[in-house]
Order: sequence, then C-alpha cells, then structure tokens
Amino acid sequence: MNRYFLLDLPYDYGALEPHISGEIMQLHHDRHHRAYVDGANQTIEQLAEARSKNDFARTAPLERALAFHVSGHVLHSLFWQNLRRNGGGRPDGALAEQIDRDFGSFDAFRTQMIRTASTIMGSGWAALAWDPAGGRLIAVQIHDHQSETPQASMPIMVLDAWEHAYYLQYRADKAKFFEAVWNIWNWEDIGQRFLTARNVSLGLGPWAQPGAAAGRG
Repeated sequence: MNRYFLLDLPYDYGALEPHISGEIMQLHHDRHHRAYVDGANQTIEQLAEARSKNDFARTAPLERALAFHVSGHVLHSLFWQNLRRNGGGRPDGALAEQIDRDFGSFDAFRTQMIRTASTIMGSGWAALAWDPAGGRLIAVQIHDHQSETPQASMPIMVLDAWEHAYYLQYRADKAKFFEAVWNIWNWEDIGQRFLTARNVSLGLGPWAQPGAAAGRG
C-alpha cells in the first residue's frame, strides 16, 4: 500500500526569521504537518479494513477524513516550498504578466490575497490557483484544508491562515503575519508552478469556456 511521507523542510527552522520564528516552523512542520501525514496513512488503512470486511457504512466518514488529512499534507508541502530566506519582492516573466492580466496589478493581487486570508471564518488557507476551465489565475479561500474551492483549480501559492501558523509569534494580530509573509515568498518556485499548471488540459472542450452557454441554441 502506498503511504504518505513527511519530508524535511528545504531550509533550517530559523531560515525565515524574523518573519516566521524558528519555534513556529519546528512546531508547524514536526507536529502539525506530521499529524496530517499520520492521519492520512491511518485513514487509508481503515478504509482497506472496512472494504475487506464489507463494512461500507464506515467508508463515507473515512473518505471525508482522508480528504482533510491529504489536503492538509498537500497544502503544507506547497507552503514550505513557496517560501525562502531573502525572498519577497515581485514575480517577473509569465507569472507577473498573468497577475497583471487577471488582477489588474500586482498591488491589487497582493491586497486581495491578504484580504482573502484575513476574512476566512474559522480555519483555512488563502491560495492563488490556476483555473484551467477559465484559463485564469484566481484567489480562493480554502476552509479547513479542502472545502470551498472550484473543481480542478490548481493551487500554486498558498498562505496558511490556521492559528498554529502564527499565534506563538503574532498572537491575535494575524494581519501582521499575512503582511510579513510577503518578505519571504519564493517567486521562482511559484512561477515554475504556474508554468506547469497553465499547460494542464481538462479535456472539457468548448463547453467549459467563458461565454460558451450563450452560443448554444
């Protein structure tokens, strides 16, 4: 059975200071991220057991648990790679052009992403995602790890808005955390993810393109 694995951070725990403390990074990665990996593996085993016993009454809640844990693992794995020491600034190249096209300007995009993270009710993430059906970048709120996102959208840049991502350092002032992260974005990583995502085709044909419904008679 394939299992999920927790990889080491691509930098030292203190590499992102002063914007994210080493203490937070260690707890966030070693305890919180690990819990999602362990939860996903345990849920896969429980699903296999339920199938072997023909106990399909158990599968629906286990499938929901699997979505939660796997999505938590995926988003945290993205988040670590989206950040780097001495990052920040602005993207360039194709990503910068697409942001200007879809958000109007980098400043408007930055403001929208911070607002998206700040207004999540409860726990969740803000994400910059590629929408292959519309052929555009979109900002989305992800409730918990897996809810309220357009189907098939691909996250390329994610911002953790769960309290464990900032509370030890920023306390209740989460807005300062959402501002500080802009000093450590790894635009090279995010830009490469964008180039990969925009080449994905869902094979939906013209039916999924903007304005297609108006052309049907």
